[in-house]
Amino acid sequence: MSSTPDELPRAPRDHAGTALAAGVGVLLGSLALDPVFAARNWVPPVVLAVAAVTLGGIALRAGFSRLLDQRGPGSALLGTLGRVAVPLGQLLLVLVVLGRVFAPEHLLWGLLPTPGSITDLAGVLADGVDEIAEQATPALPLDGLVALTTLFVALVALAADLLAVPARQPALGGLGLLVLYCVPVSTVTGSVAFLSFAGPACGFAVLLWADQRGRLVDSARGGSGSLLGTATLPALRAGAVALVAGLVLPVFVPTLAEGSLASGFGGAGTGNGLGSSLDPVAEMAGQLNRPEPMDLLRLQASVDDPGFLRAVALDEYGDNGWHMSNLDGEESIADDTTLAPLPADVVSREVRARVTVLGHDDQFLPVGYAPQQVDVAGDDDRAWRIDQAGTTIYGRDVTTGGITYQFSAEQPDPSVQDLEAAPELAADDPMLRYTELPVIATSVTDLAANLTADAGTPYDRVRAVLSHFTDPANRFVYSLSTAPGTTGDDLVDFLRLKRGYCEQYAGAMAVLVRAAGVPARVVLGYTPGQVQEDGSRLVTTDDAHAWVEAWFAGLGWIPFDPTPIAADRAVTLPWAPRTVIPADTTAEPTAPDAGVPVPAGPTATIDRDDQYVPIDVEALQGDRSLTPWFAGAGGAVVLLALLAAPGLLRRRTRRRRLADGSAGALWEELLATAADLRVDVPVTGTTRQVARDLAERLAGSEPAAVPAVRSLALAQERAVYGRPTGTGPDPESATALRTVRRALLRRATRAQRLRAAGWPASTLADVTGWLSAHTPRRLRAA
Repeated sequence: MSSTPDELPRAPRDHAGTALAAGVGVLLGSLALDPVFAARNWVPPVVLAVAAVTLGGIALRAGFSRLLDQRGPGSALLGTLGRVAVPLGQLLLVLVVLGRVFAPEHLLWGLLPTPGSITDLAGVLADGVDEIAEQATPALPLDGLVALTTLFVALVALAADLLAVPARQPALGGLGLLVLYCVPVSTVTGSVAFLSFAGPACGFAVLLWADQRGRLVDSARGGSGSLLGTATLPALRAGAVALVAGLVLPVFVPTLAEGSLASGFGGAGTGNGLGSSLDPVAEMAGQLNRPEPMDLLRLQASVDDPGFLRAVALDEYGDNGWHMSNLDGEESIADDTTLAPLPADVVSREVRARVTVLGHDDQFLPVGYAPQQVDVAGDDDRAWRIDQAGTTIYGRDVTTGGITYQFSAEQPDPSVQDLEAAPELAADDPMLRYTELPVIATSVTDLAANLTADAGTPYDRVRAVLSHFTDPANRFVYSLSTAPGTTGDDLVDFLRLKRGYCEQYAGAMAVLVRAAGVPARVVLGYTPGQVQEDGSRLVTTDDAHAWVEAWFAGLGWIPFDPTPIAADRAVTLPWAPRTVIPADTTAEPTAPDAGVPVPAGPTATIDRDDQYVPIDVEALQGDRSLTPWFAGAGGAVVLLALLAAPGLLRRRTRRRRLADGSAGALWEELLATAADLRVDVPVTGTTRQVARDLAERLAGSEPAAVPAVRSLALAQERAVYGRPTGTGPDPESATALRTVRRALLRRATRAQRLRAAGWPASTLADVTGWLSAHTPRRLRAA
């Protein structure tokens, strides 16, 4: 005898809704990361990864639940296996997403991971670790950093899912949201944006709502668990209180003004890497201050005057001076044969050189401007990256110590007429970001205005500023020993006292050029050194130098040197003639006087408390293929379509049977509904036996459905055993079917209804039967 309704086991609480709430909460919490990045390229892969964790967990649990419903021997072992297999399956889906988006080259069928794709992905994640040290907030959305972020959020989503569903403690997922919130708090300079705490607050509200609703549904107050039931309002109240608390409390919580991902994630740097302790200007000052020069490089060039050796470009100016912006580490010097192409119309000359490193040990590689190819002896090419914006070549976990390398460069060689013809930049030209300045002293802006009052072109304005420093009548002196200033502003003191070395000259000129409306930046590197008896050039610490590059439309970055250095050290720039100090009267670099402090020059630590200069995100995004994103989204759509296919097929079959309207079609639909809802009826019995069993089940809770069941059974018996009649629709039977179906749905738990809608047993049985019928006998026997 079949069991009565009271004897049927109660299905587990609706896990799908709780899992979805956990996924939505994590996605809202991930909005805290928005101010950490300069663009929102990180959002699509994070959404895909969280969707993989959430939807994958729902599908896997539904599958194991379906197997457990069979109640065969070993079901306990199957349940234990499911508890372990579900999170493993979710991690595998995250791996699929990461591989599809960030390392698609060696995937099987473009989707499944292989050893090769896992190796590629490990390389991308390793790059991300390096990029954490190189980047400051807001960080460039580089592949490695975005991949690490995606993995990080996916793990938070997995933890929230495990707490919400197996542990039935959704509110504890708020710990993961707290972790997400800590990222901007510990890395963003100054105050944290509203979105950084509003997102996690809303996410926590969702988790509290799911927690409260789940507890009330399980209790007597929860009733049937309907979406409009008594559980909803208390849950909404709890979520609203959490939201208000999340929005109000952070106002009273102090924040950290770090501004560096390296210090936020990994603590202070060591001074040898690209992290927060990097200070190229301080290193250069230390080289110039050596009592005895140190040999750094030996240069064998293809021309007699190879020009400057560029190392670092400082392109952001703030309250603490000139800074190096975030390094774009996407491109290795081995990836492209033309590293820094010049504009098509620029006149240039080729410079080739072989460099042997003597005492130089840095992560920046000195090369000529603009480098077209760089070849490091050995297999280290892929460890050296180029930042296109700054034309800076730097090492990943390598330094220049002991290496030999060759470069070929195309040095710009414009005429004065070419520079005079360079037009003003358009109002929407992205290069205008190199003219941005913080609030500076009025004496500086007034000086820039006075110097350039009669200058008609950008080139004229740059020349006017350059002449201010190089004209002997203005009495600027080159010296490492400088008198202390009194204004508290290093720039103002230097322009007033007129005594300093190359870093002060270049920094001051670049500020004045920007104030005159021309893009400018400071460049650190070396003059080409002294010629030796064998024809090579020896570069020492005395050759450390800083100069200015100004941007001209159609010509690119052109160097200008305002520092009055000795003639035998100066680089000849035909478009920027100036007076140089004779070799016998130069103020050679010496150690500063013991009693006279050297004024602190502009630091180059990455992104301290200076104003943020907008990053050219469009240029970054334009070089990146969108194919992985579309492919990843397509894979997710295919996966979702496969998961949704059984439910869609079931809906189509139901519509077809209702449109048919015959007694046989409606009876088939009744049996399919019973199978989907796991109603145990004797499917091998006669129509009357099935109807009697269903009537007994419905008599207690749904007595109005009993006559409808009998009506459907009589119609089916008449159709099978009675005289042949028309096969058109039977409106009375259709009405009876709707009555019975609604009664069965009301009796079912929410979990049973969800399984019936998304993973219907009748459709799976039909598919299995169709496959069995169309499988060859030998294969079927095997």
